Amino acid sequence: MKALHVHIDPAWQVTGPGGLALPPRVLGWLVAIQAHGSLSSACKATGASYRHTWKLVHEAETAMGAPLVTMARGKGSQLTPLGEALVWAQRRFEARLRPQLDSLAFELQTELHRVLSDTDRPLRVCASHGFAIEILQRLLGEAGEPLDWRYTDSSQALAALHAGQADVASLHLPQGQAQAEVLRQVQRWLQPDWHYVHMVTRRQGLMVKPGNPLHIDGVADLLRPDVRVVGRAHGSGTRLLLETLLRREGLDPAPLAHRATGEHTHSAVAAYVASDMADAGFGVETSARRFGLEFIPVQTERYGLLVSPAVLESKGMRRLIDLLRSEACQAAFRDLVGYRPDECGTVNPARQLFDNWPTATR
Repeated sequence: MKALHVHIDPAWQVTGPGGLALPPRVLGWLVAIQAHGSLSSACKATGASYRHTWKLVHEAETAMGAPLVTMARGKGSQLTPLGEALVWAQRRFEARLRPQLDSLAFELQTELHRVLSDTDRPLRVCASHGFAIEILQRLLGEAGEPLDWRYTDSSQALAALHAGQADVASLHLPQGQAQAEVLRQVQRWLQPDWHYVHMVTRRQGLMVKPGNPLHIDGVADLLRPDVRVVGRAHGSGTRLLLETLLRREGLDPAPLAHRATGEHTHSAVAAYVASDMADAGFGVETSARRFGLEFIPVQTERYGLLVSPAVLESKGMRRLIDLLRSEACQAAFRDLVGYRPDECGTVNPARQLFDNWPTATR
């Protein structure tokens, strides 16, 4: 029997000048129109009724007191500036809240599963939010694998595994010379006997507006006074990576911390730049492409999972590794721009895989 599943959908509401609320489903249709280029194409892609959908959009325009979509012969449907603003608001809202809501859903799911089932305790996973880990979580849920899953920043994930409050923690490390510095920053949480389960390599870099109007071409440009920067929150592995790269160029990252807004996901960073609230951000390529931004590659890194030898032999962990080795999982990873699943599902002692890994218990 499949495990139960809890899902929480974030929702927000806009009330227009006349006191009428925006119909709940219209935000999804505005996103679809933007993605497909016209209302008719969006309806064909989803199998929805054109007449019903246009009626919904018209009701939304009445509520807002302004047009959201314009129709032009030969050009299809285009969003007005207000329609575009609502789309960016929806995407930023989703990007910022999704990890927290997913974590809450797993808390509820774990407790309900504990009451209803007498099977083995589910794996406790602490992971930084990302596209590959999101796919893994979804596929495990579809396979009926019970999980106690929490999205945290990278530092919190490692601390939880070190303290025995998690069975699995995510870890992403840059390849090349920056790796030793990043490991030094998190070394207090690492144990010599942990194993590393590889998932993907991915590209991190600069997200900038189309055309790159400010001619940003390296991390040093993020310190320029004319560049508005959005970054990741304190404690995230991506923020640690950016600070490390700046130090390697002989630059002090401290001023960036005072200027850059801290976001909790790569998508939230991309949404910030796409909505013209910042000129540049630092994150994974997938987010940049999904928000129509240009991407300047800076660093390739490995993203995987850390686990103790005892947990490595558990049934739940073996099933997780088998899923990583499956074609379905690796195909989903390959569909992510900037991600490669080479060696996905391989397991190695971390101290053999990474230089500067601690060799004594702390």
